[in-house]
Amino acid sequence: MIRADIQALRAIAVLLVVAYHFFPGTVPGGFIGVDVFFVISGFLITGHLLSKPPQSPRMLADFWGRRIRRLLPASFLVLLATLVAMLLWAPQTIWSGISKEIAASALYVQNWFLAGQAVDYLAVDNAPSPVQHFWSLSVEEQFYLVWPVVVLIAIWLVRRHRRRTERQAVGVAIFVIVVASLIASVVITITDPAAAYFVSWTRAWELGLGGLGACLFPWVQQRVGESHAARVVVAYVGLVMIAVAAFSFTGAMPFPSYTAALPVVGTALVLVAGIGRGALSPLRVMAWRPVQIVGDSSYSMYLWHWAALVMLPYALGHALHRNGKLITIIVVFFLAWLTKVLVEDRLRGRRPLGVPLRRSFLFAAVGMLAFVLAAGGVVGFVNMRAAAAQSQLDTELNDPASCFGSRALVNANACTPHGKSLLTDPVFAAADQPAPYKDGCWVLGDFSDQKTCHYGSDLPDAKKVALVGNSHAGQWLPPLQQIAKKENWSITTYLISECYTVDRPIQFPSAQKMKNCSDWNDKVITDVQHSGYDLVVFSNRTAQPMPGMTEAQTFAAAQESYTRVLDEWLRTGTPVLVLRDTPYATELRNVPDCVATHLKDLSACDGTDARKQVDPLAAAAEAISAPNLSVLDETSRICAKGTCYSVLGGVIVYFDRGHMSATFATSLAPDIKSAADALLARSAKR
Repeated sequence: MIRADIQALRAIAVLLVVAYHFFPGTVPGGFIGVDVFFVISGFLITGHLLSKPPQSPRMLADFWGRRIRRLLPASFLVLLATLVAMLLWAPQTIWSGISKEIAASALYVQNWFLAGQAVDYLAVDNAPSPVQHFWSLSVEEQFYLVWPVVVLIAIWLVRRHRRRTERQAVGVAIFVIVVASLIASVVITITDPAAAYFVSWTRAWELGLGGLGACLFPWVQQRVGESHAARVVVAYVGLVMIAVAAFSFTGAMPFPSYTAALPVVGTALVLVAGIGRGALSPLRVMAWRPVQIVGDSSYSMYLWHWAALVMLPYALGHALHRNGKLITIIVVFFLAWLTKVLVEDRLRGRRPLGVPLRRSFLFAAVGMLAFVLAAGGVVGFVNMRAAAAQSQLDTELNDPASCFGSRALVNANACTPHGKSLLTDPVFAAADQPAPYKDGCWVLGDFSDQKTCHYGSDLPDAKKVALVGNSHAGQWLPPLQQIAKKENWSITTYLISECYTVDRPIQFPSAQKMKNCSDWNDKVITDVQHSGYDLVVFSNRTAQPMPGMTEAQTFAAAQESYTRVLDEWLRTGTPVLVLRDTPYATELRNVPDCVATHLKDLSACDGTDARKQVDPLAAAAEAISAPNLSVLDETSRICAKGTCYSVLGGVIVYFDRGHMSATFATSLAPDIKSAADALLARSAKR
């Protein structure tokens, strides 16, 4: 029997998510619709398993087969449509990333894939994936895989020991899981907040609480009895809790953690209330036919809405504005209804996919394999394009023209800024990153892994060079590597993401990450001071705030701190070359993506002097008068006459929107070599 209140909760959940994604300002906490879905799933699946408990592998297979027929046909349809839309309209720069996520979504491990991506802050510069919403479906599928096994074990134990009823045994097992998962949710949200949003451990308690509601439902109904008023009050309390969360929560709050208890407990209260249609009952509105239609189509609506929102701008060639979004929502409703009627309803039964049962699993296996192979084919194609571009580029680099890359502004009278042709393909540029990205030579995540790496010469007489800073230091490694080949340099990298090299705390979401950043900086400052380097190359992007400070206060405090750090190094006689932070294409999401969509008008991806960055490190260095300190400002190699370029001399300047591509950075090697030689010569005369 289909409960109208549950269908209405589904409608509320999907409408909250749709409103949050299309018009985020209207429902700032609309993301809690996913949590409502989790509780509903836990309640329904646990109730089903209690009414028909699995007692054999065959019964488990039958349960999983029904889940396959219920969920996979519609999800595979949306994944296929997304893959086709990507190939038709999206720039090739994002094909590889989207394809990998399509494969992860088809295998229902998208939540773990995104949790892995969450530690890479560069990923925020990438275009949103049209299938990233499959993370919640992945959590649910993993729940459907494990939950019947938990119920089976609990029932087997109670039948063996006969100490309590089957429902009590299942309830105890679920309670243990809920407590353990809630603790994990609180801890992981503190220690790794970005990944905590996606991983299954932090979400299991939400599904489990719905399961507890199913275990307690008969007892609650007996206690409440015929008291319609009590049920109505409980249901209204639950609905108010959901509403408060939806309109008061924001993305800045720690989540899921214990914070999610408000919408989760609220949903559970509505479910266990089991309200009827009596006087003042919210069911009188919840049972309204349009609400029920939305609830019936909520699964397909959830599948289609995000894919449509992300992919349509590529098809149309411009962003969706308010009217466009409203039309898109109508289209999504229509697509969801068609998918419900023509796909979900037709394939969820015993035929054609359920008899014999192996057809269900064959359908799942073939579908997953097909998407993995298709994604692999797209990634292979993109890699071939990048390899071909690299081959052509190697030829150019062996005999660089006077207008190549940054040289286009050096020889401005003889060169056109963008170049006569695009020498770095956008697909190639998106992957044109310094070696540490491929080598894993970064301190990432919670900054607990304090690694350093070596590049360049291994000869005992090599000049010892330290490259110090965050990712805006790492972008300078390619030109340093080129110099190292010719000048016998041995380069040690001290590279970390976001954390910049100062002697005071920097604000991060977790206390552990703040401490690890400070520990890393203490290590780096000490290592550089006592390791006898012949040259230190130092650069940072100073973006993260300091605790309790505004942006201006942070910059002032950072400049003072940088001054102290530089003084410590300079007192040892070590030459320090400070590289001023480079312009940042803040108005674009991703430069290679922009170039890929504006190949006939590269100027559409250029910016203004607003891209230039305030750099407290360079300011600190410029205020110090020391023969063993120099500042190199390469802004004029990217910006000229009020324009900051995204393509120069046929080379795409950035591989995202703020980090120079390895190829473009390499074109700056002559400037770095000249500055380093002058600094070393001046220091040698002391």
